[in-house]
This record gives sequence, structure tokens and C-alpha cells, in this order.
Amino acid sequence: MTTDGDDRANRPRRADARRNAETLIEAAAQVFVTSGVEAPIRDIAARAQVGTATIYRHFPTRADLIVAVYRHQVEALAEGGPALLESSEGPYAALRTWIDRFVDFVATKQGLAAVLQSDDPCFDPLHAYFLERLVPVCARLLDAAAAAGEIGGGQDPYELMRGVGGLCAGGSTDRYDARRLVGLLVAGLRAPGGS
Repeated sequence: MTTDGDDRANRPRRADARRNAETLIEAAAQVFVTSGVEAPIRDIAARAQVGTATIYRHFPTRADLIVAVYRHQVEALAEGGPALLESSEGPYAALRTWIDRFVDFVATKQGLAAVLQSDDPCFDPLHAYFLERLVPVCARLLDAAAAAGEIGGGQDPYELMRGVGGLCAGGSTDRYDARRLVGLLVAGLRAPGGS
């Protein structure tokens, strides 16, 4: 026998509640990029055009919100790879666009780096989740571009993603443009004579 409370806890979230949570996650991601993960909750609420109580109703702790933002961005990248293969001019164009999106993600992740290295056990599974979801997507893009003869074969997706992360680690300044350097790295994958 179940009680009304049990029924409510087991029900899927309503569509409007899911949309509200997604709006909060997107607002938090934008604020994290500009102000870091320690940004005041009121700043996130203002960007999402809601009260702070709404944020706490969906994400009772800052850690819950950080994990939700991270997972949301990883999922968007994971789903974006196959979609780009279908919609781009070719596999190399899909790879280039996906890497550009990955750079955007890494820029956001820089704000999360200190938190992800914290002693809080709720963050422990995030790195493994990141690798589990994104390395296969990058591998698929690399394999498709190699099969089309657009890049040299045998590229290691983990190594490429690690290289992009390394180039982005210092951020961008007037004298250092991480996105331009990542573009040079991806251009270097082209097969000799590739267009």
C-alpha cells in the first residue's frame, strides 16, 4: 500500500517543472562562466527571472546546482556529436564544430575546476561521467572524418580532448587566444591533400 506522499515522490516531474529546472541550469551556467561557481544565488535567480526560493526548490544546495549544470552541459555535447554528423557538410566540419562547442564547455568547466577537485564526495563521479559520455562521441567524430579521408587515421580522442583542455586552461587574454590555438590544433588533424 502506498501513501499519497509516496505517489508524489514517484511521479515524473511535470513538463513545466522540467522546463523551469532547465531554465535555471542555463542561467546558472551563464553566471558561472562570468562570475564563477561561488556567484550569489540571487545573480542566478535574476538571470532566470525567478526568486531565489525557486532555485532552492529545484536545487536545495549549491552542489546540486553545480552537478546539474555540469551534467546538462555534458549531455548537450554528447547528443550534439551525432546530430552534427547528420547535419554538417562532412565529418571534419562536424568535428570542428563539436570541438568548438567543447571549448565553450571547457571554458565553463574552468569555473568548476576548484569545486570538482574539492573533498566533497558528490563531485567524485563527475570526471568519470565526463569521460564515459564524451570520449566515445569524439571517437565517433574522429573515425568518421578518418573514414572520409578528411583527417589522418589513428587519432586518440582522449588525447585530443586533453590537448584542447590544456590549451584552454589559461583562458583567453589579449595576448593568448585559446580558441585560435584550438583551431590550429584541429586544422593540424587534416590529412595531407585534404580539402
